[in-house]
Amino acid sequence: VQVAETGGGLAQPGGSLTLSCTVSGSPFSVATWGWYRRAPGKPREVIAHITNAGTTHYAGAVKGRFTISKDNAKNMVFLQMNNLAPEDTAVYYCNSLPPYDWGQGTQVTISS
Repeated sequence: VQVAETGGGLAQPGGSLTLSCTVSGSPFSVATWGWYRRAPGKPREVIAHITNAGTTHYAGAVKGRFTISKDNAKNMVFLQMNNLAPEDTAVYYCNSLPPYDWGQGTQVTISS
């Protein structure tokens, strides 16, 4: 299984970014997919996931600000991030739950 995350970058507090993840080599539509992040000095944590049925779950820190979605036809997972804050600065990863091999991730930096 291979995943490739894109869409990170620098944004100002209160801004928005959309992350994309392309998955290959996996039965995409039957798996639960999630977005994880690793902030500086902290362990990697799952912040949002979406089940094969499309049910979504969010960590408290991002609930109400982030939205996970997927496109089964394109084997893609998305993370719309709104009202970003400096504490959202991290490397963001896409993977299944439980995870397969990790991709490179995409850096998100929130700073004014």
